[in-house]
Amino acid sequence: MTRVIIVRHGQSTYNIEKRIQGRTDASTISEKGRNQACLAGKALTNIQFNAIYSSPLRRAKETADIIQSELTNNFGSAVPQTSDKLLEIDLPLWEKMFSADVKQKFAEDYRTWKERPHELRMLVPETEGTKEHFPVLALYEQAREFWQEILSQNQGQTILIVGHNGINRALISTALSISASRYHCIQQSNCGISVLNFSGGLGEPVQLESMNQTQHLGEILPSLRPNHQGVRLLLVRHGETEWNRQGRFQGQIDIPLNNNGRFQAQKAGEFLQQVAIDFAVSSSMLRPKETAEIILQHHKSIKLDLVDGLREISHGLWEGKFEKEIEQEYPGELQRWRTIPAFVQMPEGENLQQVCDRSISAWQSIVETAILNQLQTGLVVAHDATNKTLLCHILGLPSENFWNFRQGNGAISVIDYPSGLNGLPVMQAMNITTHLGGGVLDKTAAGAL
Repeated sequence: MTRVIIVRHGQSTYNIEKRIQGRTDASTISEKGRNQACLAGKALTNIQFNAIYSSPLRRAKETADIIQSELTNNFGSAVPQTSDKLLEIDLPLWEKMFSADVKQKFAEDYRTWKERPHELRMLVPETEGTKEHFPVLALYEQAREFWQEILSQNQGQTILIVGHNGINRALISTALSISASRYHCIQQSNCGISVLNFSGGLGEPVQLESMNQTQHLGEILPSLRPNHQGVRLLLVRHGETEWNRQGRFQGQIDIPLNNNGRFQAQKAGEFLQQVAIDFAVSSSMLRPKETAEIILQHHKSIKLDLVDGLREISHGLWEGKFEKEIEQEYPGELQRWRTIPAFVQMPEGENLQQVCDRSISAWQSIVETAILNQLQTGLVVAHDATNKTLLCHILGLPSENFWNFRQGNGAISVIDYPSGLNGLPVMQAMNITTHLGGGVLDKTAAGAL
């Protein structure tokens, strides 16, 4: 496995001024940005990096240098090397302008940028006329080239990448085959940390272990964007059960939390106690219901609604069995489930499409009700498979991308609908497990479903 940790540069002078940065090197890291880089370095000190890659632009390069200086306090670490493939998105006609001025002066293009980013086109002056430039599409191609180059060079190693908001989104998106039309559906905070695990090269199985962790910066959750009009959902996987620990398939057998699962729910509750929660929904099964109830001990006035559509996948005749038993009774089916899950029909159970249909319907209903009632933040507690189908839906991926997402017991993901139901959702953070004591990496037992 090749582990890749991606960090966005610390706050820059242009971030403060709300200017478009792109590839200009006029912007430098601010005092707050330097502090963020120090905190990111401290959060990564227990990880030994074989290589560190940075954008050559000053704001990223300085962030990488500060992180590396924190790493060497503990043990020798790789020296950062720059790659032009990590340059920020190229927006030549907008660079150095205030965002508000771009919005006014290039109103139609700016609307395209926000609503259909893959269609944004710029006619860039050249010595012999003009060149047609598609910034987002060019960035995604650049990200693919970076992966092809770097993954082959660093097979089986741990690498750190320090880049920018745009290129980091493109790196995550191209790794997971997320369309360029969803460019704005992934958020990257200054010095936020994301973790990707590659089994091989680009196009081979890859897992997004976590995305945009900001807890090391003193932020509980990534802050809401300005002009946020919609709803924020905190999607949680239930705490551990004894069957999770044993590696036994649960499905719709109603197994309660074990003591560790209750501890995980308690830690999630403490983590979210300062967050203003307006409503709460859970799968109607015991393990998520108990997880939600423990979290809501810090939010006594909130009533918990139970929704059948969020129940775990029915594994049918696999339920209650260990993997080795399933392999004996249904030879080859477990391998198909791990590699082509969308094509597996559980014996006397469900297939992924059935889970998608009911979980997405339940999710949409939750979002609609919240917006209708002008509620801002909701807690949604469900299961591993259910959550993964929802994450695929949120990022416009088919259910065969199911295994691209990790969901630890007691982990929290943050999904915003900044423009209400008509706009695309934004995954602000995914699989936060820092409250469970493992640091940046997810140390929860993944367990069976």
